[in-house]
Amino acid sequence: MNRSATHIVTEFVLLGFPGCWEVQIFLFSLFLVVYALTLVGNGAIICAVKWDPRLYTPMYFLLGNFAFLEIWYVSSSVPNMLVNILSKTKAISFSGCFLQFYFFFSLGTAECLFLAVMAYDRYQAICHPLHYPIIMTWRLCGTLVSLCWLIGFLGYPNPIFFISQLPFCGPNIIDHFLCDMDSLMALSCAPAPITEFIFYTQSSLVLFFTIMYILRSYTLLLRAVLQIPSTAGRRKAFSTCGSHLTVVSLFYGTVMVMYVSPTYGISALMQKILTLVYSIMTPFLNPLIYSLRNKDMKLALRNVLFGRRISQNS
Repeated sequence: MNRSATHIVTEFVLLGFPGCWEVQIFLFSLFLVVYALTLVGNGAIICAVKWDPRLYTPMYFLLGNFAFLEIWYVSSSVPNMLVNILSKTKAISFSGCFLQFYFFFSLGTAECLFLAVMAYDRYQAICHPLHYPIIMTWRLCGTLVSLCWLIGFLGYPNPIFFISQLPFCGPNIIDHFLCDMDSLMALSCAPAPITEFIFYTQSSLVLFFTIMYILRSYTLLLRAVLQIPSTAGRRKAFSTCGSHLTVVSLFYGTVMVMYVSPTYGISALMQKILTLVYSIMTPFLNPLIYSLRNKDMKLALRNVLFGRRISQNS
């Protein structure tokens, strides 16, 4: 069907969070501060990895790229949400809605893949320490990072394009602060079971295989750590992996509730809160989690944030 003949809806209305004007101002201020701190914190990690010679290792290279991803991930939803909070109409254009939909899910997929790659790095470092420098070469690290970005961004253009071609001729109100699959499919005037099946199958496979690989890696890793004879060695190993496992739990826990378990029993407000946790709070907490129990990162971040360039001889 011709798009001009079927697409009566030219924009969508994102209801966002309910509340009076004072509540909206409070939410705007809160999310603006969180967004600014997220940019500063993850930007500081990128600078620390680039400037501190002690962080020239595969683990920190992956962490720097993950921080870069987190900046883009949070930026796919928060700036529009801030504008939406202060807007009277709370409208987003048809193309803008689908662009946000594409970037949000592509970056989310890339995040799942990055977390799996980081689990692989920790597994090799602890379970195969002697072979680690041979296995985790800079070439392999660059290849893995490139694959995360490519798979994330090349996996969704087709299904999202087909969804955008569906007729939207009825209500245009989305009870959310961003455009997502469930909301858009609910507004379509015609069913698209094949496209919907492909999209959800693809998303479920990414979630399933990455979380299963992460769980398998950490099961083997835990078994190896428990065999370390010294208490100090076990503590160091747990400290190294604890940060990554915390981020994995926070991200996958909320994503699984949203996209794997049935959502018909979850209120619209709770869905918004869950989306906030994995799309905004995880990138916000990322710098804190990774620096809390890591002395090298803590020192590097302190030097970056206080403006002292680290010398090459330190």
